[in-house]
Amino acid sequence: MSETYDVVVIGGGPGGYVAAIRAAQLGLKVACVEKRGALGGTCLNVGCIPSKALLHASELYEEAGHGMEKFGIKTGKVSLDLDAMMEHKSKTVTDLTNGIAFLFKKNKIDYLEGTGSVKGAGEVAVKLNKGGEESLKTKNIVIATGSDVASLPGIEIDEKQVISSTGALSLPKVPKHLVVIGGGVIGLELGSVWRRLGAEVTVVEYLDRITPEMDGEVSKNFQRILKKQGMKFMTSSKVTEVKKTKTTVTVTVEPAAGGDAEKIKCDAVLVAVGRRPYTDGLGLKEAGVNMTDRGQVEIDDHFRTNVPGIYAIGDVVRGAMLAHKAEDEGVAVAEVIAGFAGHVNYDAIPGVIYTMPEVASVGKTEEQLKQAGVDYAVGKFPMSVNSRAKTNGQTDGFVKILTDKATDKIVGAHIIAADAGNMIAELGLAVEKGLTAEDLSYTCHAHPTEMEAVREAAMASGGSAIHM
Repeated sequence: MSETYDVVVIGGGPGGYVAAIRAAQLGLKVACVEKRGALGGTCLNVGCIPSKALLHASELYEEAGHGMEKFGIKTGKVSLDLDAMMEHKSKTVTDLTNGIAFLFKKNKIDYLEGTGSVKGAGEVAVKLNKGGEESLKTKNIVIATGSDVASLPGIEIDEKQVISSTGALSLPKVPKHLVVIGGGVIGLELGSVWRRLGAEVTVVEYLDRITPEMDGEVSKNFQRILKKQGMKFMTSSKVTEVKKTKTTVTVTVEPAAGGDAEKIKCDAVLVAVGRRPYTDGLGLKEAGVNMTDRGQVEIDDHFRTNVPGIYAIGDVVRGAMLAHKAEDEGVAVAEVIAGFAGHVNYDAIPGVIYTMPEVASVGKTEEQLKQAGVDYAVGKFPMSVNSRAKTNGQTDGFVKILTDKATDKIVGAHIIAADAGNMIAELGLAVEKGLTAEDLSYTCHAHPTEMEAVREAAMASGGSAIHM
Protein backbone atom coordinates (compact mmCIF):
# COMPACT_ATOMS: atom_id res chain seq x y z
CA MET A 1 0.00 0.00 0.00
CA SER A 2 1.57 3.23 -1.16
CA GLU A 3 -0.63 5.77 0.63
CA THR A 4 0.33 7.30 3.95
CA TYR A 5 -2.00 6.84 6.92
CA ASP A 6 -2.75 9.26 9.70
CA VAL A 7 -2.94 6.38 12.18
CA VAL A 8 -1.96 2.73 12.11
CA VAL A 9 -3.21 0.71 15.08
CA ILE A 10 -1.41 -2.54 15.92
CA GLY A 11 -3.95 -4.76 17.68
CA GLY A 12 -7.67 -5.18 17.05
CA GLY A 13 -8.88 -5.74 20.59
CA PRO A 14 -11.19 -3.46 22.60
CA GLY A 15 -8.59 -0.69 22.80
CA GLY A 16 -7.33 -1.02 19.23
CA TYR A 17 -10.58 -1.35 17.33
CA VAL A 18 -12.19 1.47 19.32
CA ALA A 19 -9.17 3.71 18.68
CA ALA A 20 -9.40 2.93 14.97
CA ILE A 21 -13.13 3.66 14.76
CA ARG A 22 -12.91 6.89 16.77
CA ALA A 23 -9.95 8.12 14.71
CA ALA A 24 -11.89 7.41 11.51
CA GLN A 25 -14.93 9.25 12.90
CA LEU A 26 -12.67 12.28 13.42
CA GLY A 27 -11.70 12.27 9.75
CA LEU A 28 -8.34 10.50 9.95
CA LYS A 29 -7.15 7.85 7.50
CA VAL A 30 -6.76 4.66 9.51
CA ALA A 31 -5.44 1.12 9.20
CA CYS A 32 -5.62 -1.61 11.84
CA VAL A 33 -3.34 -4.65 11.95
CA GLU A 34 -4.53 -7.78 13.80
CA LYS A 35 -2.87 -11.18 13.61
CA ARG A 36 -5.66 -13.30 15.16
CA GLY A 37 -7.75 -13.36 11.99
CA ALA A 38 -10.76 -12.11 13.94
CA LEU A 39 -11.23 -8.70 15.49
CA GLY A 40 -12.09 -8.17 19.15
CA GLY A 41 -8.87 -9.35 20.77
CA THR A 42 -8.72 -11.60 23.80
CA CYS A 43 -11.91 -10.07 25.19
CA LEU A 44 -14.26 -11.08 22.39
CA ASN A 45 -12.49 -14.25 21.26
CA VAL A 46 -11.18 -16.01 24.38
CA GLY A 47 -12.02 -13.75 27.31
CA CYS A 48 -14.89 -11.54 28.42
CA ILE A 49 -17.53 -12.61 25.90
CA PRO A 50 -17.15 -16.42 25.78
CA SER A 51 -16.73 -16.56 29.56
CA LYS A 52 -19.94 -14.56 30.07
CA ALA A 53 -21.77 -16.83 27.64
CA LEU A 54 -20.73 -19.85 29.74
CA LEU A 55 -21.43 -18.06 33.01
CA HIS A 56 -24.98 -17.24 31.94
CA ALA A 57 -25.61 -20.72 30.50
CA SER A 58 -24.26 -22.44 33.61
CA GLU A 59 -26.40 -20.20 35.83
CA LEU A 60 -29.49 -21.27 33.88
CA TYR A 61 -28.45 -24.91 34.17
CA GLU A 62 -28.01 -24.69 37.92
CA GLU A 63 -31.23 -22.72 38.35
CA ALA A 64 -33.19 -25.27 36.32
CA GLY A 65 -31.77 -28.14 38.34
CA HIS A 66 -31.82 -26.69 41.83
CA GLY A 67 -33.36 -23.23 42.05
CA MET A 68 -36.86 -23.21 40.61
CA GLU A 69 -38.89 -25.31 43.00
CA LYS A 70 -39.08 -22.46 45.52
CA PHE A 71 -40.99 -20.50 42.86
CA GLY A 72 -43.42 -23.37 42.29
CA ILE A 73 -41.74 -24.58 39.09
CA LYS A 74 -40.96 -28.30 38.81
CA THR A 75 -38.69 -29.24 35.93
CA GLY A 76 -37.78 -32.83 36.67
CA LYS A 77 -34.33 -34.16 35.87
CA VAL A 78 -32.16 -31.65 34.01
CA SER A 79 -29.40 -32.84 31.69
CA LEU A 80 -26.38 -31.06 30.26
CA ASP A 81 -25.57 -30.81 26.55
CA LEU A 82 -22.08 -29.36 26.81
CA ASP A 83 -21.55 -29.36 23.04
CA ALA A 84 -24.66 -27.22 22.52
CA MET A 85 -23.55 -24.85 25.29
CA MET A 86 -20.16 -24.47 23.61
CA GLU A 87 -21.86 -23.93 20.24
CA HIS A 88 -23.89 -21.06 21.72
CA LYS A 89 -20.67 -19.55 23.09
CA SER A 90 -18.94 -19.81 19.72
CA LYS A 91 -21.86 -18.30 17.81
CA THR A 92 -21.97 -15.35 20.22
CA VAL A 93 -18.27 -14.71 19.63
CA THR A 94 -18.58 -14.99 15.84
CA ASP A 95 -21.57 -12.64 15.68
CA LEU A 96 -19.77 -9.97 17.69
CA THR A 97 -16.43 -10.20 15.88
CA ASN A 98 -18.24 -10.01 12.53
CA GLY A 99 -20.00 -6.94 13.87
CA ILE A 100 -16.68 -5.18 14.41
CA ALA A 101 -15.55 -6.08 10.89
CA PHE A 102 -18.75 -4.44 9.63
CA LEU A 103 -17.99 -1.29 11.64
CA PHE A 104 -14.52 -1.17 10.06
CA LYS A 105 -16.08 -1.23 6.57
CA LYS A 106 -18.64 1.38 7.59
CA ASN A 107 -15.91 3.70 8.82
CA LYS A 108 -13.59 2.98 5.85
CA ILE A 109 -10.80 1.51 8.00
CA ASP A 110 -8.24 -0.66 6.22
CA TYR A 111 -7.98 -3.97 8.07
CA LEU A 112 -4.86 -6.10 7.59
CA GLU A 113 -4.78 -9.65 8.94
CA GLY A 114 -1.21 -10.19 10.00
CA THR A 115 1.52 -9.53 12.53
CA GLY A 116 2.57 -5.91 12.83
CA SER A 117 5.88 -4.56 14.05
CA VAL A 118 7.33 -1.08 14.41
CA LYS A 119 10.19 -0.18 12.09
CA GLY A 120 10.66 3.20 13.70
CA ALA A 121 8.46 6.26 13.92
CA GLY A 122 6.34 6.44 10.78
CA GLU A 123 6.55 2.84 9.55
CA VAL A 124 4.80 -0.43 10.41
CA ALA A 125 5.81 -3.72 8.80
CA VAL A 126 3.06 -6.32 8.46
CA LYS A 127 3.69 -10.01 7.93
CA LEU A 128 0.39 -11.03 6.37
CA ASN A 129 -1.39 -14.20 7.49
CA LYS A 130 -2.01 -15.15 3.85
CA GLY A 131 1.68 -14.72 3.02
CA GLY A 132 3.82 -11.82 1.97
CA GLU A 133 4.52 -8.52 3.67
CA GLU A 134 3.24 -4.96 3.60
CA SER A 135 4.97 -1.78 4.70
CA LEU A 136 2.65 0.96 6.00
CA LYS A 137 3.73 4.59 6.14
CA THR A 138 1.96 6.51 8.85
CA LYS A 139 2.09 9.73 10.83
CA ASN A 140 1.10 7.98 14.08
CA ILE A 141 1.29 4.46 15.49
CA VAL A 142 -0.89 3.14 18.32
CA ILE A 143 0.29 0.02 20.16
CA ALA A 144 -2.80 -1.85 21.40
CA THR A 145 -1.65 -5.46 21.47
CA GLY A 146 -3.20 -6.36 24.83
CA SER A 147 -1.97 -9.06 27.15
CA ASP A 148 -1.25 -12.77 27.31
CA VAL A 149 -1.67 -15.46 29.93
CA ALA A 150 0.90 -15.50 32.73
CA SER A 151 2.09 -18.72 34.35
CA LEU A 152 4.25 -19.81 37.27
CA PRO A 153 7.84 -21.09 37.08
CA GLY A 154 7.96 -24.83 36.46
CA ILE A 155 4.31 -25.11 35.40
CA GLU A 156 3.79 -25.85 31.72
CA ILE A 157 0.37 -25.07 30.28
CA ASP A 158 -0.66 -27.71 27.72
CA GLU A 159 -4.35 -26.64 27.42
CA LYS A 160 -5.40 -30.22 28.08
CA GLN A 161 -4.72 -31.06 31.72
CA VAL A 162 -2.96 -27.86 32.76
CA ILE A 163 -5.03 -25.10 31.22
CA SER A 164 -5.16 -21.33 30.96
CA SER A 165 -8.33 -19.29 30.77
CA THR A 166 -8.39 -20.09 27.04
CA GLY A 167 -8.45 -23.83 27.65
CA ALA A 168 -11.00 -23.47 30.44
CA LEU A 169 -13.46 -22.04 27.90
CA SER A 170 -13.34 -25.17 25.75
CA LEU A 171 -13.01 -28.21 27.98
CA PRO A 172 -14.49 -31.24 26.17
CA LYS A 173 -16.11 -32.57 29.33
CA VAL A 174 -16.83 -31.51 32.89
CA PRO A 175 -13.86 -32.39 35.12
CA LYS A 176 -14.56 -34.29 38.32
CA HIS A 177 -12.12 -32.06 40.22
CA LEU A 178 -10.71 -28.76 38.98
CA VAL A 179 -7.93 -27.02 40.91
CA VAL A 180 -7.71 -23.28 40.25
CA ILE A 181 -4.38 -21.57 40.96
CA GLY A 182 -5.23 -17.96 41.76
CA GLY A 183 -8.18 -16.41 43.57
CA GLY A 184 -8.69 -13.46 41.23
CA VAL A 185 -11.40 -12.56 38.76
CA ILE A 186 -10.59 -15.08 36.01
CA GLY A 187 -10.14 -18.05 38.32
CA LEU A 188 -13.33 -17.38 40.27
CA GLU A 189 -15.48 -16.80 37.18
CA LEU A 190 -14.32 -19.91 35.34
CA GLY A 191 -14.23 -21.93 38.54
CA SER A 192 -17.88 -20.95 39.05
CA VAL A 193 -18.81 -22.16 35.56
CA TRP A 194 -17.42 -25.65 36.06
CA ARG A 195 -18.63 -25.88 39.67
CA ARG A 196 -22.20 -25.26 38.48
CA LEU A 197 -21.82 -27.86 35.75
CA GLY A 198 -20.80 -30.51 38.30
CA ALA A 199 -17.08 -30.23 39.04
CA GLU A 200 -15.54 -30.10 42.48
CA VAL A 201 -13.53 -26.88 42.52
CA THR A 202 -10.60 -26.01 44.80
CA VAL A 203 -9.08 -22.54 44.64
CA VAL A 204 -5.48 -22.04 45.82
CA GLU A 205 -4.55 -18.43 46.61
CA TYR A 206 -1.12 -17.25 47.77
CA LEU A 207 -2.46 -14.30 49.77
CA ASP A 208 -4.72 -14.53 52.81
CA ARG A 209 -7.92 -13.74 50.90
CA ILE A 210 -9.39 -13.97 47.43
CA THR A 211 -9.67 -10.88 45.21
CA PRO A 212 -6.93 -9.19 47.25
CA GLU A 213 -7.18 -5.88 45.40
CA MET A 214 -10.82 -5.42 46.34
CA ASP A 215 -12.29 -3.88 49.46
CA GLY A 216 -11.49 -6.21 52.36
CA GLU A 217 -15.05 -6.50 53.65
CA VAL A 218 -16.25 -7.35 50.15
CA SER A 219 -13.57 -10.03 49.67
CA LYS A 220 -14.44 -11.66 52.99
CA ASN A 221 -18.17 -11.79 52.29
CA PHE A 222 -17.66 -12.86 48.68
CA GLN A 223 -15.53 -15.81 49.75
CA ARG A 224 -18.15 -16.82 52.30
CA ILE A 225 -20.86 -16.81 49.61
CA LEU A 226 -18.79 -18.87 47.16
CA LYS A 227 -17.92 -21.33 49.91
CA LYS A 228 -21.61 -21.72 50.68
CA GLN A 229 -22.12 -22.54 46.99
CA GLY A 230 -19.62 -25.39 47.21
CA MET A 231 -16.26 -23.96 46.18
CA LYS A 232 -13.29 -24.87 48.37
CA PHE A 233 -10.52 -22.41 49.24
CA MET A 234 -6.91 -22.77 50.32
CA THR A 235 -5.70 -19.24 51.08
CA SER A 236 -2.21 -18.29 52.29
CA SER A 237 -1.05 -21.25 50.18
CA LYS A 238 1.33 -21.77 47.29
CA VAL A 239 1.60 -24.39 44.56
CA THR A 240 5.09 -25.86 44.43
CA GLU A 241 4.58 -28.63 41.87
CA VAL A 242 2.13 -29.77 39.22
CA LYS A 243 2.74 -33.34 38.08
CA LYS A 244 0.80 -34.97 35.26
CA THR A 245 0.03 -38.60 34.44
CA LYS A 246 -2.10 -39.76 31.49
CA THR A 247 -5.35 -39.44 33.43
CA THR A 248 -4.72 -37.27 36.49
CA VAL A 249 -2.80 -34.28 37.77
CA THR A 250 -1.24 -34.05 41.23
CA VAL A 251 -0.88 -30.57 42.68
CA THR A 252 1.48 -30.03 45.61
CA VAL A 253 0.41 -27.19 47.90
CA GLU A 254 2.32 -25.72 50.83
CA PRO A 255 1.53 -22.92 53.29
CA ALA A 256 2.82 -19.62 51.87
CA ALA A 257 4.79 -19.06 55.08
CA GLY A 258 6.28 -22.55 54.93
CA GLY A 259 5.17 -25.85 56.41
CA ASP A 260 3.97 -29.33 55.51
CA ALA A 261 2.96 -29.98 51.91
CA GLU A 262 -0.39 -31.38 50.82
CA LYS A 263 -1.03 -33.24 47.57
CA ILE A 264 -4.30 -32.81 45.67
CA LYS A 265 -5.30 -35.19 42.87
CA CYS A 266 -7.51 -33.71 40.18
CA ASP A 267 -8.48 -33.96 36.52
CA ALA A 268 -7.43 -30.49 35.47
CA VAL A 269 -5.55 -27.46 36.77
CA LEU A 270 -6.49 -23.92 35.75
CA VAL A 271 -3.58 -21.49 35.99
CA ALA A 272 -5.17 -18.10 36.66
CA VAL A 273 -2.35 -16.02 38.15
CA GLY A 274 -2.85 -12.95 36.00
CA ARG A 275 -1.78 -11.67 32.61
CA ARG A 276 1.32 -10.03 31.16
CA PRO A 277 1.61 -7.25 28.56
CA TYR A 278 1.96 -8.65 25.03
CA THR A 279 4.88 -6.84 23.44
CA ASP A 280 6.75 -9.79 21.90
CA GLY A 281 8.16 -9.17 18.43
CA LEU A 282 6.81 -5.64 18.12
CA GLY A 283 10.20 -4.06 17.61
CA LEU A 284 9.61 -1.52 20.34
CA LYS A 285 13.01 -1.75 21.98
CA GLU A 286 14.70 -1.59 18.60
CA ALA A 287 12.66 1.54 17.85
CA GLY A 288 13.90 3.08 21.11
CA VAL A 289 10.59 2.90 23.00
CA ASN A 290 11.08 2.88 26.77
CA MET A 291 9.71 -0.16 28.62
CA THR A 292 9.24 -0.93 32.31
CA ASP A 293 10.76 -3.89 34.14
CA ARG A 294 7.32 -5.56 33.92
CA GLY A 295 7.33 -5.33 30.14
CA GLN A 296 4.85 -2.45 29.97
CA VAL A 297 5.21 0.41 27.50
CA GLU A 298 6.00 3.67 29.26
CA ILE A 299 3.65 6.52 28.36
CA ASP A 300 2.89 10.05 29.54
CA ASP A 301 -0.57 11.37 30.47
CA HIS A 302 -1.46 11.67 26.78
CA PHE A 303 -0.55 8.04 25.89
CA ARG A 304 2.65 9.18 24.14
CA THR A 305 5.81 7.09 24.37
CA ASN A 306 9.23 8.73 24.37
CA VAL A 307 9.39 8.24 20.58
CA PRO A 308 7.40 10.96 18.75
CA GLY A 309 4.42 9.56 16.85
CA ILE A 310 4.22 6.30 18.82
CA TYR A 311 1.40 5.87 21.35
CA ALA A 312 0.26 2.95 23.51
CA ILE A 313 -2.99 2.00 25.29
CA GLY A 314 -4.74 -0.88 27.04
CA ASP A 315 -3.11 -3.85 28.70
CA VAL A 316 0.38 -2.95 27.42
CA VAL A 317 0.45 0.19 29.60
CA ARG A 318 -0.05 0.93 33.29
CA GLY A 319 -3.37 0.45 35.03
CA ALA A 320 -6.03 -2.23 35.27
CA MET A 321 -6.16 -4.84 32.51
CA LEU A 322 -9.83 -4.27 31.68
CA ALA A 323 -11.52 -4.14 28.28
CA HIS A 324 -13.55 -1.03 29.13
CA LYS A 325 -10.45 0.78 30.39
CA ALA A 326 -8.79 -0.01 27.05
CA GLU A 327 -11.87 1.23 25.18
CA ASP A 328 -11.82 4.54 27.04
CA GLU A 329 -8.13 4.90 26.26
CA GLY A 330 -8.85 4.04 22.62
CA VAL A 331 -11.28 6.95 22.35
CA ALA A 332 -8.93 9.27 24.23
CA VAL A 333 -5.81 8.48 22.19
CA ALA A 334 -7.69 8.99 18.92
CA GLU A 335 -8.89 12.36 20.15
CA VAL A 336 -5.39 13.34 21.27
CA ILE A 337 -3.96 12.44 17.84
CA ALA A 338 -6.74 14.42 16.16
CA GLY A 339 -5.85 17.47 18.24
CA PHE A 340 -8.52 17.26 20.92
CA ALA A 341 -8.23 16.86 24.70
CA GLY A 342 -8.72 13.11 25.20
CA HIS A 343 -9.23 12.18 28.83
CA VAL A 344 -9.72 9.11 31.05
CA ASN A 345 -10.67 9.35 34.73
CA TYR A 346 -8.97 6.30 36.22
CA ASP A 347 -10.77 6.77 39.55
CA ALA A 348 -14.10 6.12 37.82
CA ILE A 349 -13.33 2.84 36.03
CA PRO A 350 -15.54 0.05 37.41
CA GLY A 351 -14.46 -3.52 37.98
CA VAL A 352 -16.89 -6.45 37.90
CA ILE A 353 -16.70 -10.16 38.70
CA TYR A 354 -19.50 -11.96 36.87
CA THR A 355 -20.16 -14.77 39.29
CA MET A 356 -23.58 -15.20 40.93
CA PRO A 357 -23.95 -12.96 42.80
CA GLU A 358 -21.83 -10.48 40.89
CA VAL A 359 -19.27 -8.26 42.59
CA ALA A 360 -18.67 -4.71 41.37
CA SER A 361 -16.63 -1.75 42.54
CA VAL A 362 -15.59 1.74 41.52
CA GLY A 363 -13.28 4.27 43.13
CA LYS A 364 -11.45 3.77 46.41
CA THR A 365 -11.57 0.92 48.94
CA GLU A 366 -11.66 1.46 52.70
CA GLU A 367 -8.06 0.31 52.89
CA GLN A 368 -6.96 2.92 50.34
CA LEU A 369 -8.81 5.72 52.12
CA LYS A 370 -7.27 4.76 55.45
CA GLN A 371 -3.80 4.68 53.91
CA ALA A 372 -4.38 8.12 52.38
CA GLY A 373 -5.58 9.52 55.71
CA VAL A 374 -9.02 10.46 54.36
CA ASP A 375 -11.77 10.95 56.95
CA TYR A 376 -14.59 8.98 55.37
CA ALA A 377 -18.11 7.76 56.08
CA VAL A 378 -19.61 4.36 55.19
CA GLY A 379 -23.17 3.82 54.04
CA LYS A 380 -24.31 0.19 53.75
CA PHE A 381 -27.56 -1.46 52.79
CA PRO A 382 -28.14 -5.24 52.65
CA MET A 383 -29.81 -6.83 49.64
CA SER A 384 -31.74 -9.06 52.05
CA VAL A 385 -34.18 -6.22 52.77
CA ASN A 386 -34.42 -4.93 49.21
CA SER A 387 -37.90 -5.76 47.94
CA ARG A 388 -36.90 -6.77 44.40
CA ALA A 389 -34.02 -8.95 45.59
CA LYS A 390 -36.43 -10.57 48.03
CA THR A 391 -39.02 -11.37 45.35
CA ASN A 392 -36.30 -12.75 43.05
CA GLY A 393 -34.77 -14.90 45.79
CA GLN A 394 -31.40 -13.20 45.29
CA THR A 395 -30.71 -11.72 48.71
CA ASP A 396 -26.98 -12.34 49.12
CA GLY A 397 -24.82 -9.23 49.33
CA PHE A 398 -24.98 -5.52 50.02
CA VAL A 399 -24.28 -2.06 48.64
CA LYS A 400 -21.50 -0.10 50.32
CA ILE A 401 -20.83 3.58 49.57
CA LEU A 402 -17.79 5.49 50.82
CA THR A 403 -17.94 9.28 51.08
CA ASP A 404 -15.45 11.99 52.01
CA LYS A 405 -16.79 13.39 55.29
CA ALA A 406 -15.54 16.88 54.48
CA THR A 407 -17.47 17.15 51.19
CA ASP A 408 -20.00 14.25 51.19
CA LYS A 409 -18.64 13.34 47.73
CA ILE A 410 -18.83 9.66 46.80
CA VAL A 411 -15.23 8.42 46.51
CA GLY A 412 -15.84 4.67 46.35
CA ALA A 413 -18.60 2.10 46.00
CA HIS A 414 -18.70 -1.67 46.33
CA ILE A 415 -21.57 -4.03 45.59
CA ILE A 416 -22.27 -7.73 45.98
CA ALA A 417 -25.61 -8.45 44.29
CA ALA A 418 -27.15 -10.48 41.48
CA ASP A 419 -27.08 -7.45 39.14
CA ALA A 420 -24.06 -5.62 40.60
CA GLY A 421 -22.45 -5.14 37.19
CA ASN A 422 -25.34 -2.94 36.07
CA MET A 423 -25.91 -1.33 39.47
CA ILE A 424 -22.36 0.02 39.62
CA ALA A 425 -22.98 2.27 36.60
CA GLU A 426 -24.89 4.86 38.62
CA LEU A 427 -22.08 4.98 41.15
CA GLY A 428 -19.46 5.25 38.42
CA LEU A 429 -21.33 8.31 37.16
CA ALA A 430 -21.39 9.66 40.72
CA VAL A 431 -17.60 9.33 41.04
CA GLU A 432 -17.01 10.75 37.54
CA LYS A 433 -19.18 13.82 38.14
CA GLY A 434 -18.27 14.40 41.80
CA LEU A 435 -21.79 13.73 43.09
CA THR A 436 -22.52 13.57 46.80
CA ALA A 437 -24.39 10.97 48.78
CA GLU A 438 -27.08 13.60 49.26
CA ASP A 439 -27.42 13.89 45.45
CA LEU A 440 -28.27 10.18 45.23
CA SER A 441 -30.44 10.30 48.35
CA TYR A 442 -32.71 12.91 46.75
CA THR A 443 -32.87 11.17 43.36
CA CYS A 444 -36.09 9.18 42.94
CA HIS A 445 -35.45 5.51 42.13
CA ALA A 446 -38.11 3.24 40.64
CA HIS A 447 -39.78 0.69 42.93
CA PRO A 448 -39.31 -2.22 43.16
CA THR A 449 -35.76 -2.38 41.81
CA GLU A 450 -32.37 -3.45 43.08
CA MET A 451 -31.23 0.12 42.41
CA GLU A 452 -33.18 1.26 45.47
CA ALA A 453 -30.41 -0.38 47.52
CA VAL A 454 -27.96 2.14 46.03
CA ARG A 455 -30.13 5.03 47.15
CA GLU A 456 -30.58 3.51 50.61
CA ALA A 457 -26.82 3.03 50.98
CA ALA A 458 -26.31 6.70 50.06
CA MET A 459 -28.90 7.65 52.67
CA ALA A 460 -27.24 5.35 55.21
CA SER A 461 -23.96 7.27 54.88
CA GLY A 462 -25.75 10.13 56.59
CA GLY A 463 -27.64 7.93 59.02
CA SER A 464 -31.01 8.28 57.27
CA ALA A 465 -31.72 4.95 55.53
CA ILE A 466 -35.49 4.38 55.49
CA HIS A 467 -35.76 0.61 55.21
CA MET A 468 -33.09 -0.45 57.69
